[in-house]
Amino acid sequence: MIKPSIPKGTRDFSPIEMMRRNYIFQTIRSVFEKHAYLPIETPSMENLSTLMGKYGEEGDRLLFKILNSGDFTQGVDMNETSSTRLATHICEKGLRYDLTVPFARYVVQHQSEIIFPFKRYQMQPVWRADRPQKGRYREFYQCDADVVGTNSLLNEAELMQITSEVFEKFGIDVVIKVNNRKILSGIADVLGEADKITDICTAIDKLDKIGKENVCNELLERGISQEAIEKLQPFFDFSGTNEEKLDKLATIFAGSEIGTKGVAEIREMLDYAAVLEIKANIELDITLARGLNYYTGAIFEVKALNVSIGSISGGGRYDNLTGIFGLKNVSGVGISYGAERIYDVLNELQLFPKSLENPIKVLIINFGNEEERYALGALQAIRKAGIVGEIFPDKAKIGKQMTFANNKGIPYVIMAGEDEIKENVFTLKNMESGEQEKLSIDKIVEILKK
Repeated sequence: MIKPSIPKGTRDFSPIEMMRRNYIFQTIRSVFEKHAYLPIETPSMENLSTLMGKYGEEGDRLLFKILNSGDFTQGVDMNETSSTRLATHICEKGLRYDLTVPFARYVVQHQSEIIFPFKRYQMQPVWRADRPQKGRYREFYQCDADVVGTNSLLNEAELMQITSEVFEKFGIDVVIKVNNRKILSGIADVLGEADKITDICTAIDKLDKIGKENVCNELLERGISQEAIEKLQPFFDFSGTNEEKLDKLATIFAGSEIGTKGVAEIREMLDYAAVLEIKANIELDITLARGLNYYTGAIFEVKALNVSIGSISGGGRYDNLTGIFGLKNVSGVGISYGAERIYDVLNELQLFPKSLENPIKVLIINFGNEEERYALGALQAIRKAGIVGEIFPDKAKIGKQMTFANNKGIPYVIMAGEDEIKENVFTLKNMESGEQEKLSIDKIVEILKK
């Protein structure tokens, strides 16, 4: 017999885990909607032509591709057909890698129905053929908020405000790290390697994971000169306040138009953040690169303090993404929250509300047909009052039903036998103290509400 299992990097979720996950989704959703973001959904699979080439070379390798159904080799000479052409016969679709590229496709496809600027949020699973490890899964949920059709940096500040509010609600202390792709382009200018900006960003983005020495080795492998790498060293240890860092950059970028523009955009974004009185700590990190190719302006990454885990949120400005699909001059900016990593942080810090552990407040004991019908009236009254309760579905031994209540952590049970029916009352038992009392259903509802 085959032992049941699931693919590596995926997980089953128990009822308590789902209660906690729903708490995460509901909390994030409430903040999104407060800031006028509206929900959409897109299919789990997209055409590979939509996905390929949008995430860089590494991202393309991590795409899960879906085999075409049926005999996809029919009419194809397997010996003479090139591997590229054969691949199009084998798979034309893939599981979405993130929610941003499908969103860009959605905007272009539905542009005649959309009122710009368009704010949307989306909470759906994504898939990446990555190596599973702590906090990194092959199937995971993202919670995205994006706005398209405006260049205003007020949107970047609002996304930081949303982020601050979300994690304040969770009770998680975070730092919002920010940078700008134009600053990275300015660094490439200063290094004399402007044409290698993608290689530089891809390597720098791994600084926290592999360290300075390995980043430099990777840059050498990517064709960056030793002289340029030496010029890059001071940027690895860029210290000071945000304002001091910007002043240093302004001096360094005196001859770089794009670098100067990046500094100006960061200043404006931080000015908006000050007006909005964002509580979370915001830190300019010029080594922050975010590996995805489509970012063109501000980029964000959120780190949880006091927990050893990677980023729990990230995003940025993308000016050219919809242009790939035929709709030019539509700028967008967005941020994404990783539900799995947020779950792990809340779990490690024991920040989940205790109420999630025992959602069922009361169990009604089943004594038989007549008593069951009488008890159903009480169950209706309890549920109408917004209290979570259930009745044991079978007539079973009292001990078995009590054990059921204990095992599920249900704090109260209601019993109604012949005497209770005659008196038109119910016996309410506190499972923790063992105390019990005959009461009217109205009084029981009052107690359960407390």
